[in-house]
Amino acid sequence: MVAFSFTVPLTRIAVAGLSPLFVGSARAVVAALLAGAALALTRQSRPTGAQWARLAVVAGGVVAGFPLLTSYALTTASAGHSAVVIALLPAATAVMAVVRGKERPPSAFWGSAAAGVVAALVFASLSGAGFGPPRWSDLLLFGAVATAAVGYAEGGLLARELGSWQTVSWALVLSSPVMVTLAAVSAVQRPPSGTAGQWAAFAYLAVVSMFLGFFAWYRGLAIGPMARVSQVQLVQPVLTIGWAALLLRERLTWPTLLGGVAVVGCAALAVRIRLDRG
Repeated sequence: MVAFSFTVPLTRIAVAGLSPLFVGSARAVVAALLAGAALALTRQSRPTGAQWARLAVVAGGVVAGFPLLTSYALTTASAGHSAVVIALLPAATAVMAVVRGKERPPSAFWGSAAAGVVAALVFASLSGAGFGPPRWSDLLLFGAVATAAVGYAEGGLLARELGSWQTVSWALVLSSPVMVTLAAVSAVQRPPSGTAGQWAAFAYLAVVSMFLGFFAWYRGLAIGPMARVSQVQLVQPVLTIGWAALLLRERLTWPTLLGGVAVVGCAALAVRIRLDRG
């Protein structure tokens, strides 16, 4: 979670100079090159047919969905604001684990998860001028949460069969033709040009956020239980807001702090209820 907590502020830095399509897709291309080399050097066995289909779900969630959606959202949304919306991720991951595992949690679980969604929607609807509909960037962030939750839950289960780093590596390799195409289109439309700091942020996103960070994360989810491990995600938005203030000099406002507490609190309650139930 420490590695992932830098993702939002560094994406904000990268898209300040680089195209969001390039940042969202090219980071996966770089990570896929590393993944392909690791798989080849260690001579990993290829996944089965059913596992390829599940890897496609993982790739759609964490290789394509979350990076692309957050890259576009962060062209206008602040990192701190985005961190509060993304704080829904622990509860969303728990919900997907429940659905995937065909569990029947108590109604309190669904109530807590729903409360987290409402808290995030209220926060997203608040602006300096008062209450209004969520902005387009917030809708992208909600989509990013949904796709990441699917990718986390399925990836955690698949890691028990393939291994942690193998799961993310095969997902990166599987999605590479699409991501290479998107990166090429982006480079043609808008040749990448950024400062040293923006390229450094992109490098972190490609190597750590897109590849190395998943080694520990999927390993933890595979060991499980997934409900208990998913609680670690609650630390991520807190760290992200702190990095946003430190790296981007974003001001910590009361709505951000209160919104973060509300969303994280609801997510923590939902995860705890599912854990107690298990």
